[in-house]
Amino acid sequence: MNTLTPASDTAAAPTPAAAAATITARRIGVLLVNLGTPDSPNTPDVRRYLNEFLTDGRVVDMPAAIRYPLFQGLVVPLRAPKSAKIYKELWTERGSPLLFHGLDLQKKVQAELGEGYVVAFGMRYQNPGVEKALEELRTANVERIIVLPLFPQYASASTGSVQEKVMEIVKEWWIVPSISFISQFGTEPGFIATIAARGRAEMEKQHYDHIVFSYHGIPERHVKKGDPTNYCRFGSCCDTLTDQNQYCYRAQCFATSRLVAAELGLAPEQYTVAFQSRLQSRLRDPWLQPYTDEALKEMPAKGIKHVLAFSPAFVADCLETTIEVGEEFKELFEESGGEHWQLVPSLNSEPQWVEAVATMVRRS
Repeated sequence: MNTLTPASDTAAAPTPAAAAATITARRIGVLLVNLGTPDSPNTPDVRRYLNEFLTDGRVVDMPAAIRYPLFQGLVVPLRAPKSAKIYKELWTERGSPLLFHGLDLQKKVQAELGEGYVVAFGMRYQNPGVEKALEELRTANVERIIVLPLFPQYASASTGSVQEKVMEIVKEWWIVPSISFISQFGTEPGFIATIAARGRAEMEKQHYDHIVFSYHGIPERHVKKGDPTNYCRFGSCCDTLTDQNQYCYRAQCFATSRLVAAELGLAPEQYTVAFQSRLQSRLRDPWLQPYTDEALKEMPAKGIKHVLAFSPAFVADCLETTIEVGEEFKELFEESGGEHWQLVPSLNSEPQWVEAVATMVRRS
């Protein structure tokens, strides 16, 4: 009969610390994800991008039997040539700003976090895709994965879509590591401080009569679908961020604005929160209000001639910031009697923003 020999009678047993030392350090995977961009500003590539984007059921929440024929058969073919012209204005020698700023951010965050992390970057739509980025982390044998969708305020059409895509991909893996999501960071101190610093730099150059915080719009029904207790009234309920409305996109946008305004020493009457990029002509349901384009047209008549505009729903230069807010809104404001409209640059891969991202990752 075999019996266990007391450790004291043979070789000394390893201590718990010595046993733990035989387990090598394991790296943590980080997946940064932004929305997406066409491979080129040419119409066929723009069409492919729009087809994937606008048939996502979280972006256009219609039944698939209606969504696919409507958008692939009618909306996208009509919209792609027009969008291609705009993308050509946006394109640079390095290509799409959303892509190269994302890759720059990936490299800098990797350097900031060090060898204990593996940082990958992907796009929800088109290339480089989320699947490719996740495969980089899988083959690196990371212990766990932290997913950071680069959308400060949670919305089902952006952050929710990324989360759904990640889960759809990893469910096919034989070994699924622990995965966590940073679902929102619109009130994160490092994020707020970086935006405020970018705005302060512009405010030091000249005086502005008013500040506009312009966020990407979503249909009001998207907010209501995420409100099981029927708390939302699209009004004063957004004045505070609570347990009940923590995932309300509109409430998060107002919270971001209040925090940035406080950093800049702005009183409530010195700034306006508004929403852009609505598809009012396509969908009859109301989108979040007030609408930026309508609000800015009324400002010159009120004596507001110089406006500084922030786009706090975006962390990198893209069509919605550079073209829509930076150029189209500027033209509209000046046509309405305004004298100066200035867009605050996006965070892109600014050192302070890189540090803020690294801080969020380390804490997760």
